[in-house]
Amino acid sequence: MPRSSGPVDSPARLSLISRHLGPNYPLNTPYTVERHPDNIDTSLLPKTQTRALTTDANPSAKMSTQPEHPTLLIPGPIEFDDAVLNSMSHYSESHVGPAFVNVFGETLSMLRKLFQTTDSSAQPFVLSGSGTLGWDLVAANLIEPGEDALVLSTGYFGDGFADCLKVYGANVTQISAEPGSRPQLPEIEKALSEKKYKLLTVTHVDTSTGVLSELKNLSELVHRVSPDTLVIVDGVCSVACEEIDFDAWKLDGVVTASQKAIGCPAGLSISMFSGRAIQAFQNRQTPPTSYFASMKNWLPIMQNYEAKKPSYFATPSPQLVRALHTALTQIVAQGVRERFAAHKAASDKIKAAIAALGLKQVAANPDDQAHGMTAIYLPENVKGAELLPKLGARGVVFAGGIHKAIAAKYIRFGHMGVSVLDPSRGHVEKAIKALEEGLSECGYQKA
Repeated sequence: MPRSSGPVDSPARLSLISRHLGPNYPLNTPYTVERHPDNIDTSLLPKTQTRALTTDANPSAKMSTQPEHPTLLIPGPIEFDDAVLNSMSHYSESHVGPAFVNVFGETLSMLRKLFQTTDSSAQPFVLSGSGTLGWDLVAANLIEPGEDALVLSTGYFGDGFADCLKVYGANVTQISAEPGSRPQLPEIEKALSEKKYKLLTVTHVDTSTGVLSELKNLSELVHRVSPDTLVIVDGVCSVACEEIDFDAWKLDGVVTASQKAIGCPAGLSISMFSGRAIQAFQNRQTPPTSYFASMKNWLPIMQNYEAKKPSYFATPSPQLVRALHTALTQIVAQGVRERFAAHKAASDKIKAAIAALGLKQVAANPDDQAHGMTAIYLPENVKGAELLPKLGARGVVFAGGIHKAIAAKYIRFGHMGVSVLDPSRGHVEKAIKALEEGLSECGYQKA
């Protein structure tokens, strides 16, 4: 992008902002009350460039209208498909108009296919907010102050879910694993046998460690030992890249977000709750402990939208919902099982490359390793603060560590969505090459 050789003064910047205004409308700011002439230097304006999503080895390039930018390979947000981003630019429309209501209704119906549920008593929710809002939705509606919750933690986000439940008055018992591992079924069974829990939460993939928790056998255990306990899954870093069979596994809730493997820009809290969970909410003895996150307010809205009926409690984002609709349309067209298999194949390739570099994963046991991200221990003499900028200089963005016990010892590589599903982009190969070269520049040599 062309840039001016010297600093740009404030009036010049403001004149660029004002160019969408009519010629007789002044821009009233502390710097100027007059419109600058139309012959200003437009080199300051960002240029949209068409780029090839390919390498020299793959001449059959797909073209993207996204500006040139570093390849974002953190565990969310992820790179987005052009069609999804184009949906974000949809013109403004009424959130209760027939066109948007139809799109929102289809979006909710497609979520049922993603979560693999045909149970009419189950209900999807799409709310404006971060994935963390899903924790509040659970804590404010499915458990009452003084009731017991069992939290299985495999890292930073399991601990966060526990903290959220405590804020709403739950009595929390937490089973925490060492970094890179997960709580085991015998200790979970022991805890369930000692106390009646209103709900159990598990982080399917903890973004801080890359640990994958097994759900099917866990849910079977809960239903056998403590059948009244709700099984709640934090699926923020797993939905759309790890298998979740909502009905077959008898799950009661899965909360997630738009910006990870679903492949939509951040800003939507997405969840699915079973009929049993909805019944638990309806049987509460006390009111929900949140206003915005209250199922009392949102349940009829979601039901109406899915039935293609306009409804209102708080204003949704039509542009984000349209982007989610596009992302889900792509997911459903591919097939969810095919999508899971593609993520596993890409993950196997990446983990083999990491092992070939002589590096170890935080999750040492292959059964505990996520398929949408990899947490990689750094060599002893390499610091993340030194390596990450070297990757950035090669056009690749990884994430640093956030688990408090090992934060400085590892980095995180996100490989979800279009970066692994569209090989023509070359993202995986680019990342592995950057990692190898960056480590070498840091003085690392495989033993």
